[in-house]
Amino acid sequence: MASPSTSRTTPTCGIAATIDLIGEDLLQNIVARLPAFSFASAACVSRSWNLVCDRVLCRPKLSSACSFSSSLEVAVEDVLNKVLSEPIRPHFAIASVGPLFDLHQAHQLITAKLGSKVPVITNVPSGIIGRDAFSDEFKEIQWELTEEDDDPGVPLLLSESANRAFMLIVGFLPGLKVEAIPLLKEIEEPLVVMIDKFVMDIREYSTSISGCRSPAAIIMFSDFEAGMKSVMEKMDFAMSPDTVIVGDCGCQFLHSNGSSRDTSATEGHMSTAVALVFAVDKNKRHGTVETHFNAVLSSGLSPVGPTYKAASVREKHRDSMTWLTARREGLRENIDGETILNQVYDELGERIQFPTFYIGVTKRRKCSIGQDKVGWVTSLAFHEVLGDNQEYLFVGDVGIKTGDLFRFYHSDSNTALSTNTDVSNNLKCFKQGSTSRGDKKEVYGGLVFTCCGRGESFFGKPNIDSSPFLNNFPGATLAGTFCGGEIGRGDLSAYVKESQQQKSVRCCLHVYSAVYLLMSYTPSKGN
Repeated sequence: MASPSTSRTTPTCGIAATIDLIGEDLLQNIVARLPAFSFASAACVSRSWNLVCDRVLCRPKLSSACSFSSSLEVAVEDVLNKVLSEPIRPHFAIASVGPLFDLHQAHQLITAKLGSKVPVITNVPSGIIGRDAFSDEFKEIQWELTEEDDDPGVPLLLSESANRAFMLIVGFLPGLKVEAIPLLKEIEEPLVVMIDKFVMDIREYSTSISGCRSPAAIIMFSDFEAGMKSVMEKMDFAMSPDTVIVGDCGCQFLHSNGSSRDTSATEGHMSTAVALVFAVDKNKRHGTVETHFNAVLSSGLSPVGPTYKAASVREKHRDSMTWLTARREGLRENIDGETILNQVYDELGERIQFPTFYIGVTKRRKCSIGQDKVGWVTSLAFHEVLGDNQEYLFVGDVGIKTGDLFRFYHSDSNTALSTNTDVSNNLKCFKQGSTSRGDKKEVYGGLVFTCCGRGESFFGKPNIDSSPFLNNFPGATLAGTFCGGEIGRGDLSAYVKESQQQKSVRCCLHVYSAVYLLMSYTPSKGN
């Protein structure tokens, strides 16, 4: 019985021993040139080979590519070949597809290739930002839609050439664990969104991995029906100030959570948003390099006119809109919607030819999660101005109350260019190691979530939103999407610079903005 076993294993051991004679330095040089799947196989040869592979892949890594092939299968294959052409162990993946490709098919192709243990989110954004797998050219591509596409009752009329695209982002983050956690909504009326359960699921996962209730970072994707103003208000209240949250709050998506935890949609519920949660592993190996997350915002909104106070408010939940009248702050006279907008146009003058208006509403609300103690949250929420008549001002979404203060904002490419320059300067300081503690950090990758209203048609020239990152970190991976709404947790420095009191006001959902996520690490001595 022993003899046949010996005859089968001896050649393998002999080959491994012979290869080991080449020396660890040469072996490390060889495996460092392998594509991802071959690299994974090499790590399984023996313990010594595994240690060599660990040395090759000891730092965090982000890899991304996009393809514009007319065939989804070819596009996925092209991008996978590029992204996995070097050693990497995928800890998460984000795939983005053009609207002419099938979302379900794309998700199946990616999950089948990467395996069931990797959390994957596949989404249909408003456009993609990334590097071509073949030409290596960096592109910001927005889908070409016709005017009829604004009408939900009319089928989409899409350009064949500009709307077939596929992009993949894969990350390796030693010292962190990643999981996709869904936000569930009831399928039947009253369509309750289970925000408290969502926040507690994130806390539970983070606690199980790191011992801390707040994770290091969260990347979110949601559809338009998730009610993200309420979601982000509670998440901002519940999470540590150190938790970075970014993402897209207006896209179709699918997800797989990559673990055995039961986070999938249950009977009677559907996923209306999903969070890719990054938690520090409390059991990580000593000396493991750790990823740091930082978010920076470029706003494309400019304030105009005085501050108003909501006088009467009528919410239309079925239409997701609000009718309101207001008075100027400090005055008693109620003003109708038509008069209010005329005042704003008079204030704006001829500076902007076709402005898109929003009101930025300062809201002070009670907030709690589950059985937690009730607290107060003050936030700035943007509502798009939809129109007016001789009685009311009409704005999108609900959640405004009588007495709330608001101010008008308009889309402005000059403001966007100015804040884009500010972002570039901030990244330059970061690159030079000008952090609060003086630590030198190496940026290895970044993501950008930018408004679908920006891009070349907004700025008059291409690749403006990607330029701050590419100019400062030309060797690092950058990828991103055009969004239906930008998630970026932070303070109001991009909007308000006046009063000390307003520094406590938070803003997590943005419009006409670009939100940048920097991924960096602090090199250990000897690296």
